[in-house]
Amino acid sequence: MPKQKIVVLTGAGMSAESGLKTFRDENGLWEGHDVMQVASPQGFAKNPELVLEFYNQRRRQLLNVSPNKGHLALAELEQAFDVSIITQNVDNLHEQAGSSHVVHLHGELFKVRSTVDENHILDWKKNLILGDTDENGHQLRPHIVWFGEMVPMLKTAAEITQQADILIIVGTSMQVYPAASLIHYTPEDTPIYFIDPRPNIKQSDFKNLIIIPKTASEGTPELVEQLINN
Repeated sequence: MPKQKIVVLTGAGMSAESGLKTFRDENGLWEGHDVMQVASPQGFAKNPELVLEFYNQRRRQLLNVSPNKGHLALAELEQAFDVSIITQNVDNLHEQAGSSHVVHLHGELFKVRSTVDENHILDWKKNLILGDTDENGHQLRPHIVWFGEMVPMLKTAAEITQQADILIIVGTSMQVYPAASLIHYTPEDTPIYFIDPRPNIKQSDFKNLIIIPKTASEGTPELVEQLINN
């Protein structure tokens, strides 16, 4: 008998408990920077050194953190289910925890790409500086989807979500588009579990919605244990 398909959508709240800063603070600033300065093609064109150093700091931070109980629990789900994780996060904590099928909607910190050929992608864990180029001499940039850029993995993510027997949403407010639109691709009677300590959606907003008002590292292991035992 084929395993049931579980699709998991994860966002910043998933990684916050590992010590990674979430995307923006209350003022809309990201680590003290206007987001458009450090996460847009215009920002990169205007001050590439600032943008490269911003992501170098994020990369160095990622080298010093570990997956939390939430990440580890999702990896455990693969024992009993066919699991796909669709994440807004640019860290690799799901992979470090052992999850084998992870789709990154917004790119990956440990990868860089050519500024000319977006399909020329390299693994990269050290600092990236001006003068680091592909073999054709084109500057490399972070492999991150910036504001105003296409989300190339969105179509893949939608196709995966259409196959869900169960949908789990962790650490994302369901207000960040286009990721939030994925919930509408699930088949009609799919049970949806929403793990969030301060949920901003109500049980009545979606059919078959179960809200678990806990953090990622508390709520995820509990739900995983329940699903595996059932």
